Amino acid sequence: MFSTVKQAISGAQILFVAFGALVLVPLLTGLNPALALLGAGIGTLMFQFVTKREVPLFLGSSFAFIGPIIFSIHTWGQAATQFGLFAAGFMYFLVAGLIRWRGIAFIHRLLPPVVIGPVIMVIGLSVAVAASGMAMGQGGGKQLIPYQTSILLAAISLATTIVVAVFAGGMLRLVPILSGVFVGYGAAVLMGVVNFAPIAAAPWFALPHVVHPEISWAAALFMMPVAIAPAIEHIGGVMAIGGVTGKDYTASPGLHRTLAGDGLGVCFAGLVGGPPITTYGEVTGALMITKNFNPVIMTWAAVLAVILAFFGKFNAILQSIPLPVMGGIMVLLFGTIASIGLKTLIDAKVDLMAPRNLVIVAVVLTCGVGGLTLQLGDLNLAGVGLVSLLAIVLNFVLPQDKHHEGIVEGQDV
Repeated sequence: MFSTVKQAISGAQILFVAFGALVLVPLLTGLNPALALLGAGIGTLMFQFVTKREVPLFLGSSFAFIGPIIFSIHTWGQAATQFGLFAAGFMYFLVAGLIRWRGIAFIHRLLPPVVIGPVIMVIGLSVAVAASGMAMGQGGGKQLIPYQTSILLAAISLATTIVVAVFAGGMLRLVPILSGVFVGYGAAVLMGVVNFAPIAAAPWFALPHVVHPEISWAAALFMMPVAIAPAIEHIGGVMAIGGVTGKDYTASPGLHRTLAGDGLGVCFAGLVGGPPITTYGEVTGALMITKNFNPVIMTWAAVLAVILAFFGKFNAILQSIPLPVMGGIMVLLFGTIASIGLKTLIDAKVDLMAPRNLVIVAVVLTCGVGGLTLQLGDLNLAGVGLVSLLAIVLNFVLPQDKHHEGIVEGQDV
């Protein structure tokens, strides 16, 4: 009995660490936070079923899809976007099948750092304007909150997040987003910006409102390539947790199983209206501190996430967080995503003096940040989806320069 309680508390701690990032994605994209909790909880349980509960990972909302979701909802609507997110899950199955068939070396050939790096940079930079707009209290082309108030709230949220991320220690350092939201929300309450009426009107317990997906092949073709970056991120996450626990999860249960489990969770989240899920580095960091590697604690975290999805007042509180509070955090978050893409190029020693590397990076960044759209009849390709395909095609078409390969030394590609 004591062991079960201890595991439940450890699971609650994992959910606390992941919570800020988990609910941030739906709050930024307009999706329902309750469905994000439901998708993360059920998705993690699906992942555990496919991987025979061998891997101590919790899956939460993926930042890679924030920009594409915003664009897709604006272009095709939420129901069509959900179908696109459902379809994105099949990219995980495709990558899993390729690894099962040809091994991880084939993925490195198909998606080298010169392809993945700039695509990740586009994921962050393509929504930089939205981050600044929210920080200034702007939404839908209107000034929703006075400018001076908005800038102050955004600055408080951003400063808190930075201070916790850089100067805090222990478990607190793992929750910079949650800290920024908490302090920013408190400041917003003191400044009279928070509307408490929806919170008072919300029931204590409520079934999350599920929007049924609507078949849209345009949204699917737009969203599926987006999944390439988080699928590669998943592989890195599995290897990272293996380094912490001292077990090789790429061998057992195998990357093909972990990717399939993640993909299944992405499909479920898309069907119910939550954002796609992915592995969380914060959780890996928490395990490094606690040294509790039992996958059962992830089961508890998943169950608690599902339970929270049905607390109506709790989700009303989440939806009452003012725009500038989220905008301040977005300024750091999206820049961080872009930095990860830059780090991918640096770590792989990609030489941008090599003409082919320079061409790939330049085309991807310009088309992605500039918002280039490719119209094919009734279908539109834009954003991360378009530049992912461009990068892959250019990587195959352009000849290799043996003096400028930009490949990690010793990597079998």
